[in-house]
This record gives sequence, structure tokens and C-alpha cells, in this order.
Amino acid sequence: MNIVDDLYEKFMLSGNNYMNMVKPCWKPSVEGDVRKTGDQSGRTDGLLWYKDLGSHVSGEFSMAVIQANNLLEDQSQVESGPLSSMNSGPYGTFIGVYDGHGGPETSRFVNENLFPNLKKFASEDQEMSASVIKRAFLATEEEFLSVVREQWRICPQIASVGTCCLVGVISNGLVYVANAGDSRVVLGKAEKGVRGVSAIQLSTEHNASFASVRDELRSLHPDDPKIVVLKHNVWRVKGLIQISRSIGDAYLKKAEFNKEPLLAKFRVAPFSKQILNPDPSIFIHKLNPRDQFLIFASDGLWEHLSNEEAVDIVHNYPRSGIARRLVKAALQIAAKKREMRYSDLKKIDRGVRRHFHDDITVVVMFLDPPLTNRGLTRGLPLSIKGGQGLPRVNKS
Repeated sequence: MNIVDDLYEKFMLSGNNYMNMVKPCWKPSVEGDVRKTGDQSGRTDGLLWYKDLGSHVSGEFSMAVIQANNLLEDQSQVESGPLSSMNSGPYGTFIGVYDGHGGPETSRFVNENLFPNLKKFASEDQEMSASVIKRAFLATEEEFLSVVREQWRICPQIASVGTCCLVGVISNGLVYVANAGDSRVVLGKAEKGVRGVSAIQLSTEHNASFASVRDELRSLHPDDPKIVVLKHNVWRVKGLIQISRSIGDAYLKKAEFNKEPLLAKFRVAPFSKQILNPDPSIFIHKLNPRDQFLIFASDGLWEHLSNEEAVDIVHNYPRSGIARRLVKAALQIAAKKREMRYSDLKKIDRGVRRHFHDDITVVVMFLDPPLTNRGLTRGLPLSIKGGQGLPRVNKS
């Protein structure tokens, strides 16, 4: 039994009222279970989930997920339509890519709770803003830490689970990008007088491999000479984790979780100031007619493809299935790095597959110029979560 199933069973036995909040996230899933809404939920092919083409209020989109871990740790969603609970409130498209680590619990929780929190704060302010998005991140963080606190004695390892969190909101001619972790969004933009499309990265990454991130950590923790440690040629925060910002990872945020019964390998020297930070970096981009598309992806894609390579692929191939094509391009490179054939890589099962590549999530959002000029077209609301139907239980 995995942590998800174990938590659910214990909650059901205890009759804890907190179950009302966490049940959508923690409930066990039957392998191969798919929401029966036709192609609305996408399709699966082995460890691949895909939605080749759909419509959002600013254009079309393509989405794909490939599973490498025994339990899929990447979660994702596209929500298009009302961005608040008020009819007069902001309207647009929300994109979320959540790259979990240590398990799927935090990314699943964020996938269920971040967007409702954003709608709540957008309703309060009656607008979309950087403040609304930041408050949604921090509220989701606090809610998950409450789950950790509730389950600390029953399942202490929940304190070591976290997720990177990349969010995009397209509304009122603007793209808001909020990121905590090392997922990435890249804009494909047509340049005047130049063939092809240029790649413009819109997200800031928080990974200790960047000197700027190490400098930031050292400035925040001047009395800790081991705030970043080089281990096996990889920079890690406290020698444990590469990212400096996340949702979850309670053991590096709250001293109350940095002790037994948490496993010794996760415990660090006592600290009074949180080591990891849930605060997202936020960037606002004003759309113009030369903006062609946005590529949102977990770092599993960017490990194998550069920004320019990904943008060139999207520019040069048909829209339908383009997210799948990006995933395939990354897997072909992953196979080549290990001197094996792509066809052989595809035969490797989940769990073992993680030794060759990470879970990969890709969402390509096309921005149709007429829509960016005249505002948003209010079509039918859309809600889709990536990876529905991929294995969600441990192998027996």
C-alpha cells in the first residue's frame, strides 16, 4: 500500500472531519480508471497520456504526459472560462504544471486545490492580478502543511513530499506566469523580417545549479555554511534537494517536522528560518499579435530539449498532437544518451523507466492573433487534468 492509499484508509477509520478537504486528493484510484467524458479527458497509450488538440478561450492547446516513476509525480491542468465565482469577474485560461518529488501526494493536492483558491481570491478582488496568484500559492501551501500536521504521527514521510509549481493565467490581454521550482514556460514569438520563431523564456527557475540561486540562499542564510552543498557534481540545498522553492517539503520549512519520526536521511541541523520558500516568482507579459504560442513543461522536457529546439518543433509541425511530438523528441534524445533505440526505451516499465528519464508534462497553448487583438471569446468552459487513466497505484 502506498502513502496515498494508507492515508485514505486511516482517515476513513478515524472519521476525521478533515477528510472533507483531502478526500478528492487522497482517494485511491483503480489502475486504468478514466473519467468517462469522451475525448474531453484525453487518451492513454501505455504510459503516455495525451490530448492532441482542444480549444481554450484564447485559441487551441495540445497536452501530453509520459510516466516514468512507479507513481506519476507530474500533475497538470487546463481550466478555461470563468476565473472567479462571479459572472462579472475575470475570464480566461489557467494552466498548471506541478512536478512532484518524493511522491505524488503534494502535486495531486495542488492539482485539486490551487485553482479553486485562485478563483476565491479573484472573486474577492474582482480581478486577476499577481497578488491573487501569489495568495493562491500561499493558501495552498498552508492547506497542505495542515494535512502534514494532521498526519504527522500516522505517516511522517508526508513531510518529505513536495512539488514544483508552474502556473500561467491568460486573461484580458495579459499572460501571468508564476513559478516556484524548476519547471519552465517558453514563448514562441514571430520576429519581423525573420523566418521562424524566436524562443523567449518567461519563467524564473529556482534550482541550486544556478549561481544566482545559490547566492540568494547564502544571503538568506548567512550563518549556515552548508545551505548549499556540492554532492556528486550536483548543487543541492542542504545536500538534499536541488530546488529552492516549492509547495510542500514541510521538513525544510517547519522545525516541528525536522525530527523523529521522520527518517534520519531527511533530517538536517536545527533551523529557525525556513530553508525552502513557497513564494513564486511572477512575471507579467502583455500579449501582442506576434506571440504565437506558449510551451509549459516540467523539467523532464527541458533536460533533453533547449528552448529553441522546442519552439522550432512547435513552429514547424501541425498543431494537433504537437505536445506528443515534443515528448517523443525528448525521449528519442534520452534513448540516444543511453545508446539505445527509442523503440526499446518505450518497452521499459514505470519505475525502471525513471533511470532513463523523468515524468514529462507538456502543455502547448496557441495564441490566435485575432483573439489577442479583440479580447477573449467566451466559449464553453473547459476543465481537463493531465494523466487521467495512467497508473495511480503501486504494482503488487
